[in-house]
Amino acid sequence: MFDVLIIGGGVSGMSCALVLGSAKNKSFVSDKKIGIFSHQKASSLQDALFNNAYGIPAGKLGSELLSESTEHLNQTYPHITQIQNEKALRIEGEANNFTIITNKNSYKTKAIVIGIGSANTFAIEGLMQYVIPHQKALPEKQRIQLKNSDHKVAEGIYVIGTLAGWRSQLAIAAGSGAAVATDILTLWNSGTQTHAHDSIR
Repeated sequence: MFDVLIIGGGVSGMSCALVLGSAKNKSFVSDKKIGIFSHQKASSLQDALFNNAYGIPAGKLGSELLSESTEHLNQTYPHITQIQNEKALRIEGEANNFTIITNKNSYKTKAIVIGIGSANTFAIEGLMQYVIPHQKALPEKQRIQLKNSDHKVAEGIYVIGTLAGWRSQLAIAAGSGAAVATDILTLWNSGTQTHAHDSIR
């Protein structure tokens, strides 16, 4: 049983995983089991070039960021399980007792974070009732989002990045993933507002 499973290995999903991973030494996180479906084939980063993203050298390719992020997570926070080459097809159950069925396996988890982009090909059974037209995309692009309130879709289900209704911008996606990570940390910390910072002090 995972405490949280993140679906999506793009900017928002990896950002969420990195923040959760960095909190590993907090007493209320040390026993938590965290996983991410780091399937990246359909990520919009595959064709991206970055000259305007804070902290990223000009000319950086999105495809490089994708491979570097999985390695970063693996090297720095190896306690987070990376599930590769699996696609989530269906979600069953309720908060604290979800089952995610993929094309290869099934996984039990207490909470779910979804960050797989806003293409109208979205087809995860068990979530289709939350699909609405994207509120910040051009209508002709036919983008979708999951109906949510401050990233929360339903009890135990969170959505991040463009699928949460945010615009397609790297910094926005990263912030969205980090925001939900701190919401989950706050939940694990019995409701006390929580974040995770590294420091040289």
